[in-house]
Amino acid sequence: MQELGTSGAAARARDVYDYGETAIFASKADPRFHMLLYVPPAAADGRKVDLLVAVHGTGRTSAIEFRDGFAEFGLYHDCAILCPIFPMNVRGDGARSGYKYMIEGDIRYDEIVLSMVAEMAEKYQQDWSRFAMFGFSGGGHFTHRFAILRPENLWAACIGAPGSVTLLDPDRDWWVGVRDLQEKFGRPFDAEALARVPVQMVVGSVDLENWEIMHEPGSKYWMEGANDAGNTRPERLRSLKASFESAGVNVTFEEVPGVAHDRLKVLGHVKAFLAERLKEMRA
Repeated sequence: MQELGTSGAAARARDVYDYGETAIFASKADPRFHMLLYVPPAAADGRKVDLLVAVHGTGRTSAIEFRDGFAEFGLYHDCAILCPIFPMNVRGDGARSGYKYMIEGDIRYDEIVLSMVAEMAEKYQQDWSRFAMFGFSGGGHFTHRFAILRPENLWAACIGAPGSVTLLDPDRDWWVGVRDLQEKFGRPFDAEALARVPVQMVVGSVDLENWEIMHEPGSKYWMEGANDAGNTRPERLRSLKASFESAGVNVTFEEVPGVAHDRLKVLGHVKAFLAERLKEMRA
């Protein structure tokens, strides 16, 4: 049997590790952070594909579940899937939730995602200046806050069962409101840009445990108003819906009957929403 030459081995490695379900890559911009992708055959053939960024929850393991769970969607809809990985303890302090609030010390997680997308767009020769984003639980935290900060980068946002929400309240500071967005992030809140983003909010009807989502005075993310949006995830997501709609955002709200805090049981609803948005966008 003839051995592969150098060029043949390189091509085989590219097929194995860079396309389909990819290897895990470190970010060039900040190698503390990683990503894995599903890249459909259309991209390997040189065709243009769209992008979905799917953001994990607190346990981080859903990065692989989301990559694999959206792979078939990506195959049949010519859409790559990029799943960032934001490790716990990234600053050596044991913290697990910094990414959810978009800023942690000197780390700006919105900028980390944008750098990952730009790096992979260059690698696969794609235009991913706009992409969709989905996140569940901790990823739902991330997705709605990314949409508030970076609406111009999104063609859709799917917000799944966040534990805490940032309302578009001009009288309260981040993270409860958006009063100090310019001071904190160097970016003003752009309601017109956010109103152009189709938004889905999805949560299970029996996602009612709140042991992890109630903020106590003295806890890391406690501030006045931290619990005002509601006592459960469905209540808080309904508050977010009302807040977004008051800013002119078109929100598709789905409370899935009989589902608790189960990320995999909402994926079908997210895929259906994104398929419609792709159809509209490509038309």
